[in-house]
Amino acid sequence: MRYINWILRVAVFIALLGFAVKNDQQVTLYYYFGYEWQASLVMILLIFFAAGTIAGMLSMVVKVLKQRREISRLKRDLKAINQLPETSGSQQSSAHSS
Repeated sequence: MRYINWILRVAVFIALLGFAVKNDQQVTLYYYFGYEWQASLVMILLIFFAAGTIAGMLSMVVKVLKQRREISRLKRDLKAINQLPETSGSQQSSAHSS
Protein backbone atom coordinates (compact mmCIF):
# COMPACT_ATOMS: atom_id res chain seq x y z
CA MET A 1 0.00 0.00 0.00
CA ARG A 2 2.89 2.32 0.76
CA TYR A 3 4.30 1.81 -2.74
CA ILE A 4 0.97 2.58 -4.39
CA ASN A 5 0.76 5.78 -2.37
CA TRP A 6 4.23 6.89 -3.53
CA ILE A 7 3.47 5.94 -7.15
CA LEU A 8 0.32 8.10 -7.04
CA ARG A 9 2.24 11.00 -5.51
CA VAL A 10 4.91 10.84 -8.21
CA ALA A 11 2.26 10.61 -10.94
CA VAL A 12 0.41 13.67 -9.60
CA PHE A 13 3.68 15.59 -9.30
CA ILE A 14 4.67 14.76 -12.89
CA ALA A 15 1.22 15.73 -14.18
CA LEU A 16 1.33 19.06 -12.33
CA LEU A 17 4.90 19.72 -13.45
CA GLY A 18 3.88 19.07 -17.05
CA PHE A 19 0.93 21.43 -16.62
CA ALA A 20 3.24 24.11 -15.25
CA VAL A 21 5.74 23.75 -18.08
CA LYS A 22 3.04 23.90 -20.78
CA ASN A 23 1.26 26.94 -19.29
CA ASP A 24 3.99 29.45 -18.60
CA GLN A 25 2.42 32.29 -20.64
CA GLN A 26 2.01 35.73 -19.12
CA VAL A 27 -1.58 36.64 -18.30
CA THR A 28 -3.06 39.89 -17.05
CA LEU A 29 -5.58 40.11 -14.25
CA TYR A 30 -7.66 43.26 -14.28
CA TYR A 31 -8.93 44.67 -10.99
CA TYR A 32 -11.24 47.54 -10.19
CA PHE A 33 -10.11 51.14 -10.59
CA GLY A 34 -7.70 50.32 -13.40
CA TYR A 35 -5.39 48.07 -11.42
CA GLU A 36 -3.88 45.14 -13.25
CA TRP A 37 -1.40 42.42 -12.47
CA GLN A 38 0.75 40.40 -14.88
CA ALA A 39 2.15 37.03 -13.93
CA SER A 40 2.48 33.54 -15.36
CA LEU A 41 -0.70 31.48 -15.53
CA VAL A 42 0.72 28.75 -13.30
CA MET A 43 1.70 31.25 -10.62
CA ILE A 44 -1.77 32.82 -10.61
CA LEU A 45 -3.45 29.42 -10.41
CA LEU A 46 -1.15 28.39 -7.56
CA ILE A 47 -1.88 31.57 -5.62
CA PHE A 48 -5.64 31.24 -6.03
CA PHE A 49 -5.54 27.53 -5.15
CA ALA A 50 -3.59 28.30 -1.98
CA ALA A 51 -5.98 31.15 -1.09
CA GLY A 52 -8.98 28.85 -1.56
CA THR A 53 -7.37 26.17 0.59
CA ILE A 54 -6.64 28.67 3.35
CA ALA A 55 -10.19 30.06 3.18
CA GLY A 56 -11.61 26.54 3.43
CA MET A 57 -9.42 25.68 6.41
CA LEU A 58 -10.35 28.91 8.19
CA SER A 59 -14.03 28.18 7.68
CA MET A 60 -13.55 24.81 9.39
CA VAL A 61 -11.67 26.23 12.39
CA VAL A 62 -14.82 27.54 14.12
CA LYS A 63 -16.59 24.18 13.82
CA VAL A 64 -13.55 22.22 15.00
CA LEU A 65 -13.07 24.47 18.04
CA LYS A 66 -16.76 24.14 18.92
CA GLN A 67 -16.51 20.34 18.67
CA ARG A 68 -13.38 20.27 20.85
CA ARG A 69 -15.14 22.35 23.53
CA GLU A 70 -18.12 20.01 23.44
CA ILE A 71 -15.90 16.93 23.68
CA SER A 72 -14.03 18.35 26.68
CA ARG A 73 -17.35 19.26 28.36
CA LEU A 74 -18.68 15.75 27.76
CA LYS A 75 -15.46 14.22 29.16
CA ARG A 76 -15.79 16.37 32.30
CA ASP A 77 -19.43 15.32 32.69
CA LEU A 78 -18.53 11.66 32.24
CA LYS A 79 -15.71 11.95 34.78
CA ALA A 80 -18.05 13.63 37.26
CA ILE A 81 -20.67 10.91 36.77
CA ASN A 82 -18.09 8.17 37.25
CA GLN A 83 -16.88 9.77 40.51
CA LEU A 84 -20.35 9.94 42.07
CA PRO A 85 -20.74 7.60 45.05
CA GLU A 86 -22.98 4.59 44.60
CA THR A 87 -25.40 5.71 47.32
CA SER A 88 -28.52 5.83 45.20
CA GLY A 89 -28.59 2.05 44.71
CA SER A 90 -28.00 1.28 48.41
CA GLN A 91 -30.70 3.73 49.48
CA GLN A 92 -33.22 2.07 47.19
CA SER A 93 -32.40 -1.41 48.50
CA SER A 94 -32.69 -0.31 52.15
CA ALA A 95 -36.01 1.40 51.43
CA HIS A 96 -37.40 -1.80 49.90
CA SER A 97 -36.24 -4.00 52.78
CA SER A 98 -38.01 -2.00 55.49
